[in-house]
Amino acid sequence: MQLVTYCRPGDARERIGVQHDGKVVAIDGPPTMLELLRLGDEGMALAAAAMEGTGEREPLDRVRLRAPLPRPNSMRDFMLVEEHVKNSFGTVPAEWYDIPVHWKGNPDTVFGPGDEVPWPHYTDKLDFELEVAAVLGRPAYRVGVAEAAACIAGYTIFNDWSARDIQFREMAVGIGPAFGKDFATSLGPCLTTADAIDIGTVRLAARINGETWSEGDLGAMNFSFPEVISLLSQDQPLQPGDVLGGGTVGRGCGLELDRWIASGDVVELEVEGIGVLRNTVGAKKDPGRQAIDLNRGGTR
Repeated sequence: MQLVTYCRPGDARERIGVQHDGKVVAIDGPPTMLELLRLGDEGMALAAAAMEGTGEREPLDRVRLRAPLPRPNSMRDFMLVEEHVKNSFGTVPAEWYDIPVHWKGNPDTVFGPGDEVPWPHYTDKLDFELEVAAVLGRPAYRVGVAEAAACIAGYTIFNDWSARDIQFREMAVGIGPAFGKDFATSLGPCLTTADAIDIGTVRLAARINGETWSEGDLGAMNFSFPEVISLLSQDQPLQPGDVLGGGTVGRGCGLELDRWIASGDVVELEVEGIGVLRNTVGAKKDPGRQAIDLNRGGTR
């Protein structure tokens, strides 16, 4: 199944449904995707029943798709593909092979299909990242790898927008990223359930203004999604609606290619079995009147 959050024509209220056969079928039940995921197997049964029922149907091209999880329970983004690490930093730290390193994203700055993504006032090098994320549909605490796999409700495309210049400046202090990441993450266009996709074999591509910049797959992940979930869960409870990005595929961002997006560009990320996540890059923001100049320099 492909689960979506959407708005009907002329109605800003978000609803949840199943994308099926060129239509969106409304799910009769909880009002949000997060609440559906919290129902676990019962929620998936409601979605399956919607496809077989006679409920409201809208042509897909008439609705406005939103991020499938407009406000995730939490977001973590891992760095699990070796080629991306090597291309980005010139070398692979020894610790990378032992620890699934990650940062925690901002669930309040999620963008969906068709949204314009704002350009932060403090960066001159905005970047996209071609990723897939696993979304949990069950609580996970001290689970093994096999049980962790069963906790994955499905997968969505994850675009970890990055302000590269400020990201590397703040990481030079030995913490972060924060300013470099927390302003925007795009999710969508749907949540494809785990039983409907083999995430290890799907092909991914990134296009800028229709030109293919990146292609790849997730076959070379150093840790699998179930391994990451199992490890995290040993000392912290994970919850339905938690989003875990797998990291950028090799050559899956402008940093690796030394090619940079500009205001007005259309960025399309495509993942086989999920669809196309399309966003337009907004104009660079003006800083607020009270904003501190992050380029002011400091004590040397």
